[in-house]
Amino acid sequence: MSAFITVLLLIAVVIMLFVVGIHWGFRTPRQIENGTPQDLGFAFEQVWIPSVANKRLFGWFLPAGNATQTLVILHGWGSNAELMLPIAAPFQRAGLNVLLFDARNHGQSDTHSFSSLPRFAEDLESALAWLHTNHPAACEKLVVLGHSVGAGAVLLAASRRTDIAAVISVSAFAHPEWVMRRYLQTVHLPRLLIRGVNRYVGYRFAAIAPLNSVCQIACPILLVHGVDDQVVPLADAHAIVSHCPQARLTLLEIPDAGHASVDKIEEHAPALLAFLQNNGFILPFSI
Repeated sequence: MSAFITVLLLIAVVIMLFVVGIHWGFRTPRQIENGTPQDLGFAFEQVWIPSVANKRLFGWFLPAGNATQTLVILHGWGSNAELMLPIAAPFQRAGLNVLLFDARNHGQSDTHSFSSLPRFAEDLESALAWLHTNHPAACEKLVVLGHSVGAGAVLLAASRRTDIAAVISVSAFAHPEWVMRRYLQTVHLPRLLIRGVNRYVGYRFAAIAPLNSVCQIACPILLVHGVDDQVVPLADAHAIVSHCPQARLTLLEIPDAGHASVDKIEEHAPALLAFLQNNGFILPFSI
């Protein structure tokens, strides 16, 4: 009996270490905002958005007069709303309201157990719910923009909603299993452990993979990807496009841009704004 109890205790310890390891692996470096939109000359409303599990999301709403069209921006892993302000600026100046927010475990938002692409998508949907409730007149036409993990999240959210008129996905990976495989090439973890991580997070990789999400999206999608991206290769963007040819996809390749080249993306703002204009958005002050 004592041997049996010992085995049970060992199993319990292994499970506990596994869970702790998952949470450690999904931890995110938190960067707190140091500035505000006012630093770029924008009037703004600081907001707190209720999300799942009674968590709150920190955000900024940048109004553009009485505009009825709004862009919602979601940052990437370890980033925050402030770091996305350079991308937000040309859209707001063109006449769109902009809502930026921090996902859980990021910026000034509440801490939660771990972060993942599905949880980023949950937070985006919480932000959209807040926008519908607090600024209904600004929701006549909605566009969502995400970077990296945030790009995958906006695609996932758009695949299950009908109130999004356009999606801009910046530096999205094609499939989370590919991302994990690239990473595990350096740490040599067994496949059994990979499957355990997948089950613990609670979603099958295929169900959240951007190359599958785009097939469920009815609105126009602009994929933006840096040619020199070393984190998520440009081949991922090509895979998304080729996997779902019936989707309303446009690919914009940015020369000399890496994974986090926000400045390079900003330089191509006219192309992003043209994408919106070509798909029914009215931009009174387009550059």
